Amino acid sequence: MASWKEGDRVKIVHRKVTDEDRKKNSYYDHMAGLTGVVENVYAKDEIAVKIDQDSLSETTRKVHLEATKRMRQKFIDNVSEEQKKQLTPEELNFSANYVLLVQGADLEKTK
Repeated sequence: MASWKEGDRVKIVHRKVTDEDRKKNSYYDHMAGLTGVVENVYAKDEIAVKIDQDSLSETTRKVHLEATKRMRQKFIDNVSEEQKKQLTPEELNFSANYVLLVQGADLEKTK
């Protein structure tokens, strides 16, 4: 079994979803094949992976982009005009990360 560390490039393996996965909500078909970078290692079976948005399916990517737009709008609506003036365009147009909590056994290293 691989030892995971922050910054590792990884891919979520393709495998059949088990009853145990369903009970623990730990693996789903839509996760298979996604690529990303290990953001945090909590335990061997709890690894946060920041998913590459270009590896998302078309539908998931659209939903994620819409959610990001809504988060930005909510943020802007809750910030005073004075605070907005202090923020950079990059801060106002932030990107939301797509992060999954994955079991170590469901990951493989990539380059």
